[in-house]
Amino acid sequence: MIKAAVVGGTGYTGVELLRILVAHPEVQLRVITSRAEAGLPVADLFPSLRGHCDLAFVAPRGDELADCDVVFFATPHGVAQAMLPDVWRSEARVIDLSADFRIRDAALWEAWYGQVHACPGLLGEAVYGLPEQNRQAIAAARLVACPGCYPTAVQLGFKPLLEAGIVSPAGLIANAASGVSGAGRQAKVAALFAEMGESFSAYAASGHRHQPEIEQGLRAMAGTDVDLTFVPHLVPMTRGIHATLYARLSVAEVDVQEIFEAAYCDEPFVDVLPPGSHPETRTVRGSNMCRLAVHRPGDGATVVVLSVIDNLAKGASTQAVQNMNIMFGLDEKLGLGGVALMP
Repeated sequence: MIKAAVVGGTGYTGVELLRILVAHPEVQLRVITSRAEAGLPVADLFPSLRGHCDLAFVAPRGDELADCDVVFFATPHGVAQAMLPDVWRSEARVIDLSADFRIRDAALWEAWYGQVHACPGLLGEAVYGLPEQNRQAIAAARLVACPGCYPTAVQLGFKPLLEAGIVSPAGLIANAASGVSGAGRQAKVAALFAEMGESFSAYAASGHRHQPEIEQGLRAMAGTDVDLTFVPHLVPMTRGIHATLYARLSVAEVDVQEIFEAAYCDEPFVDVLPPGSHPETRTVRGSNMCRLAVHRPGDGATVVVLSVIDNLAKGASTQAVQNMNIMFGLDEKLGLGGVALMP
């Protein structure tokens, strides 16, 4: 059994991670940390876990974390990098769900996140945990940086086009909308029901922290620099991401549907829908699935890709477990076979 610790088990990604891990046949949860809730039974805070988890929250201690086989950090940015040196001296493997190790350039990370990176020397050790792109490297990794929610939806949508070299890497556009759980569990006026219900709005249009992460991934896929316009939006739903992606074809005759189907035919968690489809976020809710549809309006030069994921699942916690399965040589689908919740 894999002995697992979850650092930061009180947020939405944390409880989603716990929901998956308590049902995983090869995982034994040993430690769930929270400084604020230390001593409180986990099931008292999250009654959905009654009968599934009998642990109490504890304050994080380096020796307890180091005694585990895998440590998940479901924490705000800055926490994992501060705590990682204590864990790194052990043999534990680390899966970080925060943004601390996603961007390889420390100066670029510091510019976007507004603080000095505490472990720049470990950025080179981190493997970006998008299995559809880096599966082999993930298998050998000690430190995996689990991708962000918007970056997962956007990169999986653009990947077949860029790798096939059939679109211009300039002028890429990603309009993406997220449910309010993407803002986290802490109290915020903008996340109140009366504030965001019956409304739809863009935010961070002049620059979002996920932009450099997305561009870094798209450059690797394209093998060259890319020019991306990324605009996130908030929609009045709890969870889910819908990304509408635009690219200009650089070739005249191409079957984009065939390219997508070929690119993802062996991927267990990417579903390319039939021509003419329009994926809905509710069809992936609570699952590790990304559903894609590709369109070419009027058979013109513009390709439109529709990409949907659950921001707390494939965009965070279930993708983290997918990475764990790969790292420990397990069936990649183990513990992740649940069907999306409908309605």
